[in-house]
Amino acid sequence: MNLYAVKAIYLFEMARTWRTLLQSIVSPVLSTSLYFVVFGAAIGSRIDEIEGVNYGSFLVPGLIMLSLLTQSLANASFGIYFPRFTGTIYEVLSAPISYVEILLGYVGAAATKSAMLGLIILATASFIVPVHIEHPVWMIVFLVLTCVTFSLLGFIIGIWAQSFEQLQLVPMLIVMPLAFLGGTFYSIEMLPEVWQKITLFNPVVYLISGFRWSFYEISDVHVAVSVVMTLGFLSIGLIIVAWIFRTGYRLKA
Repeated sequence: MNLYAVKAIYLFEMARTWRTLLQSIVSPVLSTSLYFVVFGAAIGSRIDEIEGVNYGSFLVPGLIMLSLLTQSLANASFGIYFPRFTGTIYEVLSAPISYVEILLGYVGAAATKSAMLGLIILATASFIVPVHIEHPVWMIVFLVLTCVTFSLLGFIIGIWAQSFEQLQLVPMLIVMPLAFLGGTFYSIEMLPEVWQKITLFNPVVYLISGFRWSFYEISDVHVAVSVVMTLGFLSIGLIIVAWIFRTGYRLKA
């Protein structure tokens, strides 16, 4: 494996983060902090504990996951779309590097940026609401798996999109609603029984549930199911990316 190529792509993508620090890090942290203030402090004071956990604390895993999903998609999709838009992607494709190395560079950088953001938000949240992590190792595992999985999805969207409007289509019209309806602000056990069953078709439920379990040992679905479903989403993403590189879909046109 050409580690120099992977390193070059990875560092180039990471450098873009430092050049746009306000947009990449500061803005998501501030917007998520507002959620903590509004929902955790203002509204949370009027809501009873959920499964023995203070409502403000209950929000922490869901809001971190919401940021991970949106930022992983944005970082990875823009990272691969912009070279396609400017035409520099052909320089990468003609270089003596494999598709695996290209994928590692772009997705690795996007996942790293999202993971860093998630940890910063976690640290920020600890100053606003009480936070306790029962299983730190599992917390890191779910965080990394989520970042990698949605960075893969973002990579796919960045290749599929043919305009900046299409680049925002899936995150805004599909992923964001699924995140809000996936238990970010509530437990699905609070829903009517029929809606509880319907909600189980939402893939984000499994991500948020497993991540919340690593904090407070409470979950809407069994943690083993969350792990299996997360690995399943990751596998599907890898299969789609492999097909894209094998066929050259919207890369060689």
